[in-house]
Amino acid sequence: MKTTRRDFIKISTASAGGIAMTSPVINWMSNGKNDESELDEHKMKRYPTYCEVCFWKCAGWTYTNAEGKIKKIAGNSNDPHSNGRFCPRGTGGVGMYYDEDRLKTPLIRTGKPGSQTFREASWEEALDYIARGMQKIEKEHGPDCMALFTHGSGGKFLGHMLKAFGSNNIAAPSYAQCRGPREVAFFATYGSGVGSPEPTDIRDTKCLVLIGSHIGENMHNGQVQEMSDAIDKGATIITVDPRYSTAASKSKYWLPIKPATDIALLLAWTHVIIYEELYDKKYVEKYTFGFDELKEHVKNYTPEWAYGITTIKPDVIRKTAKEMANASPAVIVHPGRHVTWYGDDTQRLRAVAILNALLGSWGRRGGFYNPEGIHLPKFPAPKYPKIKRTWRDAFPGKYVLADLALASGMCDATIPTLDRDCSIKGWIVNGTNLISTLPDMQNTLTAISHLELLVVIDTMPMEITGYADVVLPECTYLERYDMLRTSKHRFPTIALRMPASEPLYNSKPDWWIAKELGNRLGLQDYFKYNDITELLDWQLKQVGSSLKEMQRIGVKKLNREFDDLYFQENEDVEFNTPTGKIELYSTDLEGEGFDPMPKYTAHPEPQEGFYRLIYGRAPMHTFSRTANNPNLTDLMDENTVWINPKVAKEWYLENNQYIWLQNQDGVVSTFPIKVRITERIRWDSVYMVHGFGHSNKKLSRAHGRGASDSELITNVMLDPIMGGTGMRGNFVTFLTEEPVRKEVKS
Repeated sequence: MKTTRRDFIKISTASAGGIAMTSPVINWMSNGKNDESELDEHKMKRYPTYCEVCFWKCAGWTYTNAEGKIKKIAGNSNDPHSNGRFCPRGTGGVGMYYDEDRLKTPLIRTGKPGSQTFREASWEEALDYIARGMQKIEKEHGPDCMALFTHGSGGKFLGHMLKAFGSNNIAAPSYAQCRGPREVAFFATYGSGVGSPEPTDIRDTKCLVLIGSHIGENMHNGQVQEMSDAIDKGATIITVDPRYSTAASKSKYWLPIKPATDIALLLAWTHVIIYEELYDKKYVEKYTFGFDELKEHVKNYTPEWAYGITTIKPDVIRKTAKEMANASPAVIVHPGRHVTWYGDDTQRLRAVAILNALLGSWGRRGGFYNPEGIHLPKFPAPKYPKIKRTWRDAFPGKYVLADLALASGMCDATIPTLDRDCSIKGWIVNGTNLISTLPDMQNTLTAISHLELLVVIDTMPMEITGYADVVLPECTYLERYDMLRTSKHRFPTIALRMPASEPLYNSKPDWWIAKELGNRLGLQDYFKYNDITELLDWQLKQVGSSLKEMQRIGVKKLNREFDDLYFQENEDVEFNTPTGKIELYSTDLEGEGFDPMPKYTAHPEPQEGFYRLIYGRAPMHTFSRTANNPNLTDLMDENTVWINPKVAKEWYLENNQYIWLQNQDGVVSTFPIKVRITERIRWDSVYMVHGFGHSNKKLSRAHGRGASDSELITNVMLDPIMGGTGMRGNFVTFLTEEPVRKEVKS
């Protein structure tokens, strides 16, 4: 039976409205009545925004009624990120605003770390407390012993403040824990990274290969829409995944690969494409370096060799390689997003980059386009002070190719060692629950125990807030201005976020927090604007717009400076690599002592009775960030563990039975998780959605719902090239009765 192509996760305005109408928020906003007239856009006032629920940052409109109450969010049709449509997460963003569990006022801890025991404080007292702590660290250790962990738009203001203070220790966990190996791999190959959103020309592709990329569950809005269009046009989808994902269900080929063997498959594909002369000969000859070395390198990586490793049959490997070649150059081997798996991730993504080069897809229609953004001038301010030390000093000679700070590295640099002259002494944590986002939870807690100051700035109480000395309530993105969104796309755009309402409770925007804290630290010259609107209007006028115009239109499209979206036929192109070519043989990696071409290395197997832990995402949730959102918990309020029927039979497990998971190091999940028996997962693995199992009792909807995969990730495999944290080398077994836990003595 042929699947209707358009059934692939639709994110139309109609479906978005359906989510809004069924959410609990409607009861708070309309006295329990689903009054359609109140949701009539023509009777409401709208304010431009861009979404903060995930990194895609789709631009849209926030609608308020006559009383000024926020009613709904919808897409801006001029935005290339959203094309006027929001995904379930985006439309559910209203729930963040109305969540009664929000942080409401500044807090200062009174109990022991982790106790979630605080007293309320004024903003003046809380900011004075932080300023004194930072000044003490500056005096005793130096300003570079402060660090910022951030995930979200507010980090730009806090990062500016910290650089002015004298520290460049600023990291987003998403680099080391998510996309870093991909960026380093593509930079080593093409001389440029992939960036965000990824410049994948999915709308015009003829063949899309998803290897560990879950479009449709990660809800990367623009890519979901383009993939749906590509399917309608007859594009071939090839999905490589040990799990039958949403994308796999819409694919011509599903390759249920044995976990940890992806490099073997990629090398076998490369072998077929080279030795059966399926590669783009003109493209390879003109633009690449090291083809002969690569050909010799993959000589023995045959489909028959890969079959014994991956369990993918040789004829399937050949058929799928030919599907790619037949579509060339309109083919994409997708670089993925969360790519930190097994510790050899830079080399795996190198294999992906090489495969795209052989197929001639980089810079070609239906492959990868050349994105363009706009450079906004910075508001006048003094130069930052010279940085004396950074987190890199804790790891001499390591991770040279990492182009951004590693959050895990900064965490490790907080733990004192005998050979380290100074460790990080203070953390500011903004919009990221480090207890869950950094791998090896115990290591994070050890680092926290050595801090002299921990400040958490967030909208919600999370596990990390319990360890803070000071908690500052950040208002939601619907209640604040932020920096202009200028992310690259097929053409440059500027998007404005402005408040649709005054901040609820005693919460504040990050720009205000950074400015007020900067003033207390003697950094007034770095914040020479009275209000963020002054800064935004100044920037916009430098590029021919104004705040008034942007408040009206929300998104401004600009013309490309050059007509270079794709390479012209036989165009001479110089790549930003040492050879000026696409490097199939990486001179950068060789220069740093690493293999210039990817090799396959076998990874550890689970012991008897254990199964590889695979984790992922659901279309209605963004990590742990939305686990308490009343709109989105209405769609999914707990995770389940997917178990193959063969395994379930051996363990006498039943659907909807609650069990506990125990990993290879004896760590047991704090909360039980419901069993889902399904053929959609291989017998040697189990799968669960990330972001559940919260232990913070202040999260009334999320506390104790489902299990946390984060606490089961204790084996972290560091990528030696750039420090990415491979987290898929953990294995679990099942406990059918609640374990007796050892009492922790205080």
